[in-house]
Amino acid sequence: MVLNLCNLRLFCHQNHFSRRTLACVSSTFFLFSCSSSFSSSSSPAPTSLHMSSTTMKSPPVAKKVDHVMELFGDVRIDQHYWLRDDSRSNPEILSHLHEENDYTDFVMSGTKQFEQQLFSEIRGRIKEDDISAPRRKGPYYYYKRNLEGKEYVQHCRRYISNHEAPPSVHDVMSTGPNDPPEHVILDENVKSQGLAYYSIDAFKVSPNHKLVAYAEDTKGDEIYTVYVMDVETHVLVGKPLTGVTSSLEWAGNDFLVYSTMDEIHRADKVWLHKLGSEQSSDTCLYHEKDDKFCVDLQASESEKYLFISSSSKNTRFVFYVDVSMPEDGAKVLTPRIDGIDTSVSHRGNHFFIQRRTDELFNSELLACPVDNISASTVLIPHRESTKIWDTQIFANHLVVYERANGLAQITAYNLPAVDEPLTSLTDGRAVEFVDPVYSVDPDESQFSSTILRFLYSSLRTPRSVYEYDMDTGISVLKKIDTVLGGFDSSNYVTERKWATASDGTQIPITTVYNKNLVKFDGSHPLLLYGYGSYEICIDPTFKASRLSLLDRGFIFAIAHIRGGGEMGRQWYENGKFLNKKNTFTDFITCAEYLLEHKYSSKEKLCIEGRSAGGLLIGSVLNLRPDLFKAAVAGVPFVDVLTTMLDPTIPLTTEEWEEWGDPREEKFYFYMKSYSPVDNVKPQNYPNILVTAGLHDPRVMYSEPAKFVAKLRDVKTDENVLLFKCELGAGHFSKSGRFERLQEDAFTYTFLLKVLNMIPNHVSA
Repeated sequence: MVLNLCNLRLFCHQNHFSRRTLACVSSTFFLFSCSSSFSSSSSPAPTSLHMSSTTMKSPPVAKKVDHVMELFGDVRIDQHYWLRDDSRSNPEILSHLHEENDYTDFVMSGTKQFEQQLFSEIRGRIKEDDISAPRRKGPYYYYKRNLEGKEYVQHCRRYISNHEAPPSVHDVMSTGPNDPPEHVILDENVKSQGLAYYSIDAFKVSPNHKLVAYAEDTKGDEIYTVYVMDVETHVLVGKPLTGVTSSLEWAGNDFLVYSTMDEIHRADKVWLHKLGSEQSSDTCLYHEKDDKFCVDLQASESEKYLFISSSSKNTRFVFYVDVSMPEDGAKVLTPRIDGIDTSVSHRGNHFFIQRRTDELFNSELLACPVDNISASTVLIPHRESTKIWDTQIFANHLVVYERANGLAQITAYNLPAVDEPLTSLTDGRAVEFVDPVYSVDPDESQFSSTILRFLYSSLRTPRSVYEYDMDTGISVLKKIDTVLGGFDSSNYVTERKWATASDGTQIPITTVYNKNLVKFDGSHPLLLYGYGSYEICIDPTFKASRLSLLDRGFIFAIAHIRGGGEMGRQWYENGKFLNKKNTFTDFITCAEYLLEHKYSSKEKLCIEGRSAGGLLIGSVLNLRPDLFKAAVAGVPFVDVLTTMLDPTIPLTTEEWEEWGDPREEKFYFYMKSYSPVDNVKPQNYPNILVTAGLHDPRVMYSEPAKFVAKLRDVKTDENVLLFKCELGAGHFSKSGRFERLQEDAFTYTFLLKVLNMIPNHVSA
C-alpha cells in the first residue's frame, strides 16, 4: 500500500505530500576540471556584483493600493493585494510580472556566458540516450526511453519470450534481429510539439494490455485531460475525460475510475467511467462534502480492489471497490473517525490496514478478513521509536518501510498461505544499505514475485534500482544512473550531524562535500536546504548537477527540521499549528551549528527552500538576515495569514489542519507573528532570488510577487533582489528535462555571482 493523500502529485510516493509541497532542491554540475577550481590565490578577479550607477536599471516598483483587513481588533493594510488575479489575465499584473522578469534578465545579463557554460556542463553529465529499468507486467517489459537531444520520454514495451530471462538495461537497449521488437506506445516529444508546458502524470495500461489511459497537463495548472488509446494502433477510444485530476485507475478492462475537483481545486468526487460512454453519464462513487477533506484512489497490489480514501491532515477513511464488479459501487472498509488515519491493501482473504491514532502516532499494522472487516489482528504493534510509513504486499511476503532515528528501513516478512490464519509477524529480514545516510523509496514490483524492487540513493550515490530476493536476502543492482564527466563517488563524503535546539532537541543535518577540496576552516561556501512541513521527509538523494557546486568547494547540507517526518510522527506534530516556529528556529540552529563548526561563514552561507520550504526561507530571512549571504525562495508560500483566511481559493480549507484556522484568534495572531509578508521590516537582507509560476495552483504567483514588492519597499540594503516568474509553468517549473536544467544553471549562477565566484573572462 502506498500512502497517497488525495493531493499527492510528486515523485516520492511514500510520503504524505501536500498540495503546497516541495519541488526538490535544484542542482547544477561541475564546469571546469579540478585543476581550475576556484581559490583565493588562483582565481581571476571576480566580476563585480553591482553595475555602475550610469548603466544600472532600476528595479520595478509595484504601485500601492491600500487594502484594509480587520479581524479580532487587528488592522492590516496590504498595499500589494491588487497583484492577485485568479484569472491570471489582468494586463496590469502581467505587465508587472514582465517587468520583473526583464529586470532579472538585466541584472543577470553580465553572466549569461557563464550560465550557458554551466548549463552545458550540467547537461554534459547526463546520458541523454537511456532507458529506465524495465518492469515486467504480464507478457511484456515496460520502460521509458530518453532520446539524445529530446526533452521528453517515450513510453515503450517489448514482448517477452517464454524462455527469456529477466533483462538488464543493456539487453533491452541492444536487442538482436530475432528478438521481439520494441513498441513505442506514446512519444511525449511528439505530443508536446508547439506547447510551452507538457506533462503526463498518469500512464496506466489496462489489465489485458490492449489499452492505455494517460492524464495530460498542458499548462502546469494540474487540471488534466485523460485519453484512452489503443496501444497497438494508437487510435483513441471514445472521447477524453476533461477537467480531472491525475488520480486514475482501471477497474477491469472496460471501466476507469478517476476523480475531479471542486471550484477551490480540492479533489472531492470519484467517478466510474464505462469506456465508450459520455463523461456526463459517469457514476459518482463518492462525493466528499467536507471542505477539509479530499479524495484519492489507488489499486491494491493484488489488482483485485480499488481503494477510495478521503483524508484531511489528521483523519483518513477508506472505501473499497471490487474490480470484478465496479458497478456495485464503493463499500466502507474503515469508518470515518476523527483523528484516525488508515491506509489499506489486499492479499487473498485479508485486507491489511495501517492505522495511526493520537496514541498510536507512529502507526500499527493490522489484518482483517475480507468477509469480516470488524475482526482485526495486530501484525506489527505501535512502537514509539519506529514509524511505519509504508507497506507493500506480495503473494507470499509483506514488506514494511519504517523510520528509526531519522533513517529509512526495509524489512521483509514471510506470510502464511492465503487460507491460513494471520498472526503477529516475526523473524523479518532487514535490507542492508552501504551509506551512513541515504534515501530509500518503494518501486513497482510484481505481486506474484518473491522479488522486491526499491530505489536507493544518497548524496554521493546516484539513483539506483535494486531487486531484493525476499527468500534469500540477496540484493541485485539492476540499474544505476550514469553520471558522465569522470564522476567518482569516492571523492565525496556524506555525514549525519546533530545540532542542539534551545529546548534540547537534537536536529539532524545531512552534509556532503568533496573531500579533496574542503578543509573546515570556515572558508567554504555552503548551501543549506530546508523544508519542514506536512510530515514530508527530505531524505538525502543524489543530484548530478549538484556536483557543479561540490567541485567548486561548496558544502551542501539538509536541515531535517521539525514539521517534517524524518524523526517520526511526533517530529511533525512539534512543527505545526502553534509549534510552527520550531521549524524556523531549528533551521537557524542548524545554520549556527554549521558556522560554529567552521563549515562556512556568514559571508558564504546560502540557503534554499521551495513551496512550504519557501515559507521557511521567508521567515528565517525576517528573523536572522544577518546569518546569510544569499537565499533562494522557490514558489514560496509567504502570505500565510491572508491566504489561510480566504476559503474561496485553492487549498485553504484542507490545510487548516496543517497551519491552524486563523478565524480562531489564537491561530490568527500566531500566524501573523511568522507570516513572511506580514513581518518584512526595515533592515538589511541578504541577496535574494524568488521564483514563481503563473499557473501554479498550490502557491499563487501573487504571494512571492507581494513578498518581493514589500521587500523592495522597506529593506535598507543594496543587495540584489530578483523575482523570476515562469509565465508558462506551474508549481514545478518548466516541464522539459533540459529546460529544468537551464533553471538549475540560472539558480546556481545567481549564487556564484553574489559570492563573487565567476571569473571575468566568462562573465560577459
